[in-house]
Amino acid sequence: MNKPASPPGGRLSNEMMEDEQSATYTVDDALMSSGFGRYQILILSYAGVAWISEAMEMMLLSFVGPSVQLEWNLTAHQESMITSVVFVGELIGAYSWGVISDNYGRRQGFLFTAIVMSGAGLLSAFAPNYASLMALRFLVGIGLGGGPVLSSWFLEFVPAPTRGRWMVIFSVFWTVGTIFEASLAWAVMPTFGWRWLLALSSVPSFLLLLFYAITPESPRFLCMKGRITEAVDVLEKMARLNNVPMPSGRLVSDKNIELDEVSESATLLASAAAGSDGGGKEEEENDNIKEDEGSNFGGIKSVSKLLSPKLFRATVLLWLAFFGNAFSYYGIVLLTSELSNGNRICAKEEVESIHSNDSSLYKNVFISSFAEIPGSLASALMVDRVGRKLSMATMLFTACVFLFPLVFSQADILTGISLFGARLCISASFSIMYIYAPEIYPTSVRTTGIGVASSVGRIGGILCPLVAVALVHNCQQTAAILLFELVVFLSGVAVMFFPFETKGTRLNDTEADLN
Repeated sequence: MNKPASPPGGRLSNEMMEDEQSATYTVDDALMSSGFGRYQILILSYAGVAWISEAMEMMLLSFVGPSVQLEWNLTAHQESMITSVVFVGELIGAYSWGVISDNYGRRQGFLFTAIVMSGAGLLSAFAPNYASLMALRFLVGIGLGGGPVLSSWFLEFVPAPTRGRWMVIFSVFWTVGTIFEASLAWAVMPTFGWRWLLALSSVPSFLLLLFYAITPESPRFLCMKGRITEAVDVLEKMARLNNVPMPSGRLVSDKNIELDEVSESATLLASAAAGSDGGGKEEEENDNIKEDEGSNFGGIKSVSKLLSPKLFRATVLLWLAFFGNAFSYYGIVLLTSELSNGNRICAKEEVESIHSNDSSLYKNVFISSFAEIPGSLASALMVDRVGRKLSMATMLFTACVFLFPLVFSQADILTGISLFGARLCISASFSIMYIYAPEIYPTSVRTTGIGVASSVGRIGGILCPLVAVALVHNCQQTAAILLFELVVFLSGVAVMFFPFETKGTRLNDTEADLN
């Protein structure tokens, strides 16, 4: 005799409820579901203002140095030190803010960055002497070192398929900053002088403080720290603003998944071994996991992870590439003014005063800044099509070609074309570098990794005015350009040996996910 069938509706409803309760999703799943919408536009706007602020503070070094040298009768070495001291500050800041952001949150990192940069930037305008200006610009450099925190923060809100394209768009804000600073210098310096330029250039940093209260913490960071409820809150706000549904189930991070896998492995080992011994193994495994949450004094543990077997090769090659890109980029920016003045001095032509070439300086820097627009366009077209590695290598080797004619003194128009092309390529390479760097590191050490790499790059920035630009001052243009050629070429070689391509891959939360 057949039993009567149970009502299918109730059973189906219970099964659906059980499936929904057992379902899980990650931050990547939520970002894919959300897409790039209004929420990400707001994140991009805030991070973009920070990038504009950084670009302005860096670009003003091209204008302030010559004017301060004239006003205070400084030597060429003292003028170079005004630039170098900023990079020394950045070297310290990039590491420090990276460690702070990986341990206490991305928001904490860029809050202190904005405070230091805005305060010291404004006070620089009132510096009474050379020593105080050096000290304040050093503090500005420490603040500038927090730039990688903002790029990592924005990156962690972008869905993987469009990450390269949007990171390139983010880098365009740097170009906007350089062009705006050149325009501001052209308008302000001839009439009001360098102090007004310093004061006005600090305004974007104050805007960051004004809107800081409404910025969200990275949900990826919150998940990594076990603050799941807060991460869900951020993702729900994102879904509401983008007008899309949230994925069903409960939010988990790669770290949770890794812990579950370890726990499952420990359970299997326990059942296969003797009863008490198996329990001891499981407890020991859990203790090892907890140790991972231990102290990270001074970021030593984070840095040691960067040099772990899985990341060692990528980290060292990234340091070399950052050094070369920073040395070349800031060198080309400085050479835009130095080559013109240096050629006249070395030709023993009479130079009445620095101010006689002011309008030419502003025009040259302004025009060369526009090279970054096609540079951004080139990187946008290449980064998600041919990949990060090939894009960077192509741009770096092409920069070598553009720099080669400058080995010997050339006419102004050829010098301008060569510098324009070289800056286009280096800026494109640098943009892609800032996309690739955070992609190769897991969330737990992402801002530390890019911060340390950026610090190494700042060493290139420190050495550039002291070595390469000093050679131009001493009428050794050939040696200076050959040095740039060597550095750029070796950077391209380093990029070619990067261990993996990150195009289209999702961001990892732990080392266990790295291939």
